[in-house]
Amino acid sequence: MNTYTERLLYTGSPEYDKHFWNAMRGKDSSYDELSKGRSTGTGLYAMPNSSDNKYMAALEKASLFRNIGTVIKAYGSGYRIFAKDSNDLAEWVAENEAIPIYEGIEDFTINTVDSWKLAALVKMDEAFIHDASFDIENYLIKRFAKNFGRAEDNAFINGNGTEMPTGILNATGGAEVAATIDEIIYDDVIGLYFSVKPEYRKNAVWLMNDVTALTLRTLKDSAGNYLWRDSDDTILGKKVIMTEFMPDAESGSKPIAFGDFSYYWVIGRRPIGVRTLTEKFAALDQLGYLAYEFLDGKLIRPESVKVIQISEIIG
Repeated sequence: MNTYTERLLYTGSPEYDKHFWNAMRGKDSSYDELSKGRSTGTGLYAMPNSSDNKYMAALEKASLFRNIGTVIKAYGSGYRIFAKDSNDLAEWVAENEAIPIYEGIEDFTINTVDSWKLAALVKMDEAFIHDASFDIENYLIKRFAKNFGRAEDNAFINGNGTEMPTGILNATGGAEVAATIDEIIYDDVIGLYFSVKPEYRKNAVWLMNDVTALTLRTLKDSAGNYLWRDSDDTILGKKVIMTEFMPDAESGSKPIAFGDFSYYWVIGRRPIGVRTLTEKFAALDQLGYLAYEFLDGKLIRPESVKVIQISEIIG
């Protein structure tokens, strides 16, 4: 039985659950009963299994990329992920003829996976914490899910791969640039759509912010037909998803992304860890809660998502 499995059995016990939430209510003596749930590297404690499941469900609701991307847990694995990435094609073969074997076609690409640390700190008045009717578990789960979900989405879009995941807009490891343009016009959006291979268009969506979406809502073809279909918020039959973390259409920016985001992998490296900070906010009659996530994010097939880039204004 490996260490991770042993910890799961330990953190899944009713006793661990009881002592963990007593510790979250400021009872420091309860930490003595949580020793096997403590990470020696961070000093934080794993949530009870049932609470961790609730947290992951709340995080999925709060995070865009955990819905459009592919989420994997790599808690016990090494630092390489093998991603299926083949372009081979079945062929008709005549009876008694040799089956063709193609050289140079790889079934897998190897992606190095890191374990980046994402931290969140929330505070709460002790009056709430010590109120027996206050649902501290539900409150903390929702607060952390909201904080981590927003930070994750920002990194999965804009992350530079240094001490954080590599975002889809990053020049290295991000989406491919379909075209560089001066301003967004109807033909450019059509061009972006067709720059994505049909296999990726099948499940593709558009990604942009509200300002860019407003611009696209006003675009018409030469016959006066709107590009954007209001009845279902689609462009060319593909859903438009808006997020504040996509940039405006400004000099050098990449305001529109289109493609199959299931090829963006959100890779969990460890379960969330939490601990209380009892002294730091004592003068304010508050208790602090520090939490860490360890994860990585990578677009494992850059051609699956394409972007348009606005030309840089020089001078």
